[in-house]
Amino acid sequence: MELVKLEKQYFGTNGVRGVIGIDMTPQIALEIAEAFGTMLGPGKTVGLGRDTRISGPALAAAIHAGFLSCGCNVIDFDIVPTPCLQYLVRDHHLDGGVMITASHNPPEYNGIKIIEADGTEMGDERTIRLEQTMIHKEFCCVSWDKLGNATAEPHACERYICAIVARFPKDCGRGITVVVDPGNGPAIATTPEILRRLGCIVHVINERFDGTFPGRLPEPTAEGLCELSAKVVETNAAFGVAHDGDADRAIFVDEHGRFVDGNITFGLVASYFCSKNPGGVIVTPVSTSRVVEAVAAVYGCSVNYTVVGSIYAARTMRTLMEEGKPVIIGGEGNGGIIYPNHQFCRDGGMNAATMLDLVVERNQPLSNLIAELPTFTMYQEKRRTRRAKEIVAHMQVYFAGCPTDTRDGIRIARGGAWALIRPSGTEPLVRVYTESKDADEAKQFMDEILGQISGYLE
Repeated sequence: MELVKLEKQYFGTNGVRGVIGIDMTPQIALEIAEAFGTMLGPGKTVGLGRDTRISGPALAAAIHAGFLSCGCNVIDFDIVPTPCLQYLVRDHHLDGGVMITASHNPPEYNGIKIIEADGTEMGDERTIRLEQTMIHKEFCCVSWDKLGNATAEPHACERYICAIVARFPKDCGRGITVVVDPGNGPAIATTPEILRRLGCIVHVINERFDGTFPGRLPEPTAEGLCELSAKVVETNAAFGVAHDGDADRAIFVDEHGRFVDGNITFGLVASYFCSKNPGGVIVTPVSTSRVVEAVAAVYGCSVNYTVVGSIYAARTMRTLMEEGKPVIIGGEGNGGIIYPNHQFCRDGGMNAATMLDLVVERNQPLSNLIAELPTFTMYQEKRRTRRAKEIVAHMQVYFAGCPTDTRDGIRIARGGAWALIRPSGTEPLVRVYTESKDADEAKQFMDEILGQISGYLE
């Protein structure tokens, strides 16, 4: 059965986020923990992780209080990447987890992601149940003698690192130079060590935990990765890898220091996996470039599209595999790739190791491998608005004569191009994508859409 995105009040595509002191406060964090603790029941154990944002400790204290008051135990893993926490929840056989992070958002933001016992983010139906518990304040707090216990495992990243390294040939990166930019985030503790253990010579920039993000903003954009690009060229590295604020995504620059769009990375990795698994299935949201579909077709593989959000891709992958379908890879075109033989979530550390394995096995520079991919031109824009739903409704009327998909915003097919207009799940924005093999067609499509929505923007 296809997953449908359900309307939620607090939680967006990837958890709940907001500006500290305005949309995100310790009170909200407390109530989320109380609601989740109430759902789990006394005696259950949850894992807690956070990124490097300076508001993290305040929210963590509130989350501790909420769970303990409901009789739940808390294992505090301290600063870890989101995929590391997800791995630890499953590895430790915990009953759930909470990750304090605003991912790619600026420093003034923070947020909370809820992790289920299987390591996946909480699905919509249970999230709505959690929200209703919050709204009606139906918290089940226990008596003084049944309060939960708190423990700490600040060095648990070692298990996550070992799990990734074990999936690749010993010393597969021997003699290969790689530059890592964790962006002052939690991947400082993981990705450089993963690559070193695979034999790489590793250079690291922005390598100090710092929630003010002095090196660059948490979103790894082409403009923000100039230092990484320069370091790659300076050190003759095979590639550079950068992470977002919680390291569930990885963005690359090639050996010339050129930025590689996340859709291109996904297309390259998809090609690699399809060549090893002809006839397999790839799962990805409707926002992903058609380059993935093109490379899949070469090997007789198919693409299963979902609504936007890694949780929907991950859960669809699990469902298809339970039905006996040969799912080989999933993910999004933003640098977030899901490796089902590892875990069902986006994993930036695993992505970095996979890129190393790919470059080594194919024995070609990354730029050459990228040049072999089919060429598409995608434009992506975002505009600030609180009227995104009205925009989607207007576009449904405007493009009434074209084939459309309204599972998530509206996706339009016209000529050799497609476009997607959808409300952001994390910010008061509308996101617009257009793509075609013809760059002019994609650009004209984008300009037309932006002209149509201008009256709804702030």
